[in-house]
Amino acid sequence: MIRHGSRTGLRLLPIALLLLAAACVPKLPGSGKPPTLYELTPKSTFSADLPHVNWQLVIEVPSAPSSLQSNRIMVRETETKISFVKDAAWADRAPSLIQTLLVESFENSGRIIAVGRESIGLRSDFVLKTDLREFQIEQYGQRQVRVRVNVKLVQMPERLIVGGFNSNHVVPAGETLESAVTAFDVALGKVLKDIVEWTLQTGAAQPG
Repeated sequence: MIRHGSRTGLRLLPIALLLLAAACVPKLPGSGKPPTLYELTPKSTFSADLPHVNWQLVIEVPSAPSSLQSNRIMVRETETKISFVKDAAWADRAPSLIQTLLVESFENSGRIIAVGRESIGLRSDFVLKTDLREFQIEQYGQRQVRVRVNVKLVQMPERLIVGGFNSNHVVPAGETLESAVTAFDVALGKVLKDIVEWTLQTGAAQPG
């Protein structure tokens, strides 16, 4: 004979098993505290003798190594070891962030008729190809931020490379994340200025 109390226990057993299973389920990715997002600013000041040009420029999304193909803030702990800042990220993927700031910086120069991303279908006289080589906090030695971008200017429609340029800037990062983000803004601002000025000067020197 089965007692009524035992039947109650049998009915409660599946509920207990479900609660136990729920407790063992790991948290889904992204279900924790969202990271703090950081943005950087375009360049707005340039050399007074920068030439005005009457051509249109398309800026492609920078190529980058896989370690820089996300919005995570990279830290190079040694020359061979990297990590990422916890609970903080850029507001966009690093290559897209650089592309946007380049477009805005060219616009801020006031020296070019039209500039845009390749996705808008702009008929271009030149295409700017960029390669994001370094975009990181460096922990070994002096704590610093390094931004390095390699650039090639391609004349259309021949797709002729008319010049190449490498911009590399290092800025002390301080001890906090906020000071490091400020250093990123300064270092990237120097790189943006270099690229805008070099591109306009190089393009202006080409035969019409």
